[in-house]
Amino acid sequence: MPDKAEIWQGTLALMILKTLQSMGPLHGYGIARRIEQISGNALSVNYGTLYPSLLKLEQEGYVSSEWASSENNRRAKFYRLTSAGRKQVAKEERQWERATEIVARFLAPGEAQVC
Repeated sequence: MPDKAEIWQGTLALMILKTLQSMGPLHGYGIARRIEQISGNALSVNYGTLYPSLLKLEQEGYVSSEWASSENNRRAKFYRLTSAGRKQVAKEERQWERATEIVARFLAPGEAQVC
């Protein structure tokens, strides 16, 4: 299997928010594993990037956190999507859909439409 790819800059926040939206509250390790699982193990989540992203999302009000026991009875910080986070997911989804449409035009230039 080829080496795992790094997550593109600017996509980790959306992946975290979408993971929390679909899975409910999770701790950092669970978020990382789920992102890797959804990618078909093609992505590698770096904890040095994940936790600062979670902190930033919390500071922005998109996620909240609380300490609780994990499934193996260890103390872990669980992250939950806030109402502001749900709105942010919708906003970022629209932005990424628009961005991928634009990039797709460059990948298939013969099919690009002239506006």
